[in-house]
Amino acid sequence: MPTIYVVTLKYIKPLEEVDALIPAHIEWLKQGYADGVFLASGRQVPRVGGVILAQCASKELLLERLQHDPFSQNNLTETVITAFEPSMCAEALKTLL
Repeated sequence: MPTIYVVTLKYIKPLEEVDALIPAHIEWLKQGYADGVFLASGRQVPRVGGVILAQCASKELLLERLQHDPFSQNNLTETVITAFEPSMCAEALKTLL
């Protein structure tokens, strides 16, 4: 199975600033899905940031893509990337990986 990346975004600015860029962030996410890089994404609970599951040819390419996120460009988030190689997964996920 390919390497999967768990991208954790932590808000470091007030939610008002984050909310102002949600539409642009969503458009950026849509492009990641269209390109076949993003597998899932959503807000953390409680709302302190977000998580993106990604499948990319390399961490370097993923980092390059993340630099185009409006949240990153406006210094609204801190980003942590965790790479893992799945050794097992549910049947429902096998077609995605």
